Amino acid sequence: MNVGNRTARPAAATAFHSTAASNRPIEGVRRAIARTAALGAALLMAWACLGLPAVVGLGAMAPGGLQAGESLAASAASDAEKATAPAPAATRASAESTADDAADWLWVYFGTYTRGESKGIYRAKLDRSTGALTDLQLAAELVNPSFLALHPKLPRLYACGEVGEFAGGKGGAVSALAIDEVTGRLSLLNQQTSGGVGPCHLSVDPAGRNVLVANYGGGSVAALPLDDEGRVNAPSSVVQHSGFSGVHPARQKGPHAHSVNLSPDGRFAFVADLGQDKLMVYRFDSAAGVLAANDPPSVALAPGAGPRHFAMHPSGRFGFVINELNATITSLAYDAASGVFRVIDSVSTLPAEFDGRNTSAEVVVHPSGRFVYGSNRGHDSIAVFALDESTGRLTARGQTPCGGRTPRNFAIEPSGRFLLAANQDSGNVVVFRINPNSGDLKPAEVELKVPVPVCVRFRAPAKGR
Repeated sequence: MNVGNRTARPAAATAFHSTAASNRPIEGVRRAIARTAALGAALLMAWACLGLPAVVGLGAMAPGGLQAGESLAASAASDAEKATAPAPAATRASAESTADDAADWLWVYFGTYTRGESKGIYRAKLDRSTGALTDLQLAAELVNPSFLALHPKLPRLYACGEVGEFAGGKGGAVSALAIDEVTGRLSLLNQQTSGGVGPCHLSVDPAGRNVLVANYGGGSVAALPLDDEGRVNAPSSVVQHSGFSGVHPARQKGPHAHSVNLSPDGRFAFVADLGQDKLMVYRFDSAAGVLAANDPPSVALAPGAGPRHFAMHPSGRFGFVINELNATITSLAYDAASGVFRVIDSVSTLPAEFDGRNTSAEVVVHPSGRFVYGSNRGHDSIAVFALDESTGRLTARGQTPCGGRTPRNFAIEPSGRFLLAANQDSGNVVVFRINPNSGDLKPAEVELKVPVPVCVRFRAPAKGR
């Protein structure tokens, strides 16, 4: 499936050397090429028409790079066709820009549940100046690759496999995939057990040595070491949670590890446990891939809150937990030396007048550190908060309709200009422009149909792309 358009690039002027230096017509051709790049392709066609021998082996000098045995005239003909073909309306502006402008777009990867039309992980291109999403393609065919994480150094992507059985045993999977730097496609390197039932979230440690995965169904967290190529090994550490809150009998009958995140220095891991109403804190030895309970081992949240996901402030001074069951975001003060949190405050993600059913899902801090966002499933909105960076307290600025149903996940691209909301039940990803002064969201009039999207991740293209 390919719903985007390739961006045409202007043909480059090409210099070359002739072995027939005394041939004046040829010298005229060479001077004409030096004077104007625009006539380059046409003049090279003239070369062939004069019946002169084809020049070979000039891949580094010819338009597009020739391969051994390919004639310069043939390459010129191909480039002439490309130059005269009209660019699609949606890409003309970018076609007129320089090659360096290629850095103004990002790969976007979408994790999905493979039901209905979905077949796995999809990828598209995001224009960082306009917010346009194009060139949607299936990047890898996998079963229920719901949550995704990127390696901090290698072109590798990791995916939770929310499956009931893996390798003949009960439990889920973690997949390691290589990213093709040219096409953005993914190829499976290997898979391992997630160390528990129902994996739903994973992260890569800052050193790029381990994948940590939260197993919701079994209520455990596991560390899986990575080899030098980014392949995932069997779990080196699995911690089983115990206990439960029970405030919501249907959802809190046992522990449910819902997410796992690393501290900026990689020394601590934070696990939001929906069943226990706690944010668990572990000391993490990245070299050994071992998790051990911190002292204290957790911070308690409001009974029945149902902590789901966590986000760290760029300063490392604050953390934020979105609570699925009571639709709040809890602000926490963080001591980086000890890994200890202190609750500051909790604020609702919903407007006061709303009395319908709702579960909150994702929390993201703006790259500037000035704003925090949370998603509502039921109210179907993105809640916006201003952050007092001196106290860590949040002030609600309102809710923006998500443009679909059930915004399970969303992400903000690294420059902070755009927010992409993945609406699971309406099968669309909607782009919002972020006001840099207020943090408020405004629809960018961009929507991409993606089947059952539940995770959004960005990756910069390789240099020179």
